[in-house]
Amino acid sequence: MSEYECLVAGAGPAGLAAACLLALDGRRTGLVAAGSDAADPRTVALMRPSIRLLEHLGVWPGELRERTQPLRRLRLVDDTGAAISAPTITFDPEEIGEEAFGWNFPLSLLIPLLKARAVQLGVEMIPEDAVRADPSSSQVAIVTTNGRTLTSQMVLAADGRNSTLRDAAGIKTNGWSYDQVAVATSFSHSGPHDGISTEYHKGAGPFTTVPLPGRASSLVWMERPARAAEIMATPDGQLAREIQLQTHGELGRIGDIGPRRAFPMRGLVARDFAKNRILLIGESAHVVPPIGAQGLNMSLRDAAQAAELIALEDDPGHTSILVQYDRLRRRDVQPRQQVIDIMNRSLLSGHVLLEGGRALGLSAIAAFGPLRRIVVAQGLAPVTTVPRVMRAQGKMPVLMK
Repeated sequence: MSEYECLVAGAGPAGLAAACLLALDGRRTGLVAAGSDAADPRTVALMRPSIRLLEHLGVWPGELRERTQPLRRLRLVDDTGAAISAPTITFDPEEIGEEAFGWNFPLSLLIPLLKARAVQLGVEMIPEDAVRADPSSSQVAIVTTNGRTLTSQMVLAADGRNSTLRDAAGIKTNGWSYDQVAVATSFSHSGPHDGISTEYHKGAGPFTTVPLPGRASSLVWMERPARAAEIMATPDGQLAREIQLQTHGELGRIGDIGPRRAFPMRGLVARDFAKNRILLIGESAHVVPPIGAQGLNMSLRDAAQAAELIALEDDPGHTSILVQYDRLRRRDVQPRQQVIDIMNRSLLSGHVLLEGGRALGLSAIAAFGPLRRIVVAQGLAPVTTVPRVMRAQGKMPVLMK
């Protein structure tokens, strides 16, 4: 039997970041996961607070800076063809005193670097999955796929939307599905992207291009399931022409289609974010559609908040920590999740009132500078509750400007 102060289950970016933070705090930390999906073609747009976390961990800027792309503008385009349309909105980081909103990272680059840093910091890597967990009043016992038993004062469950640890903690969830599938890929283009990420709002959901280094971009294309299946089966040359049409030629000639993966769109929120010495991190706690680059940025705030609350505590799994974590993370996650859900459903519904409401809201953001700055600030992170390692040091809060 192996004993730890803290165990993390799951080797995605949020789980790895949490393990690194705990090790930096001097905790004896283990990470339980059979491995990560190296073939995942997705990229993630990490906003400034998440970049500060990577800097705190010692993996930024380093080689990541040269192999990632800064996001210098964020653009929303109403491409629904609805009778009531919203104006195009371009968000500029200079409005909040930044040179870039963040950077776009391939997961295939980010995950190995975080894993290497975790090992360097002394995290014990256990290349097995957790198949059972038994919480008690003083510890959690985890049984792995190879029959090993690991015990810890507290467990951070970053083991995904089908979390074994969440079930072991007795935490229920509310879940739902959307009539959508997201297709993720990448492509090259003849024209410059100028560091602009564009979210085209279409009738089946967002079609989002995010810049990569050079003349290349990643793509998340949300479509109805039957259409998504057609996209997955379309030859590269034909798909390049389709992407060129969907982007209205704004990026020039499209080519070099990368690997593709399809992801059914679902939503999920845990009814408790912590219980029985188990804290939920990332998709074990919340799942949202890829709108506004919120998913992983919220998950990294989970990791940073958990580590901040645990720091210097004699018992990292004490009930008071669980209660405070649940309160702080719920305050961040639930309103954000509700806005994303409303936005996504308004695109899918085809209902004139929902379309009109969305257009009216976006028109107000476009026209009113202070409101736009509030939206940008809240999109990056909650202004009042962001964990310390993710805060801008020595800067006036953006809403006070």
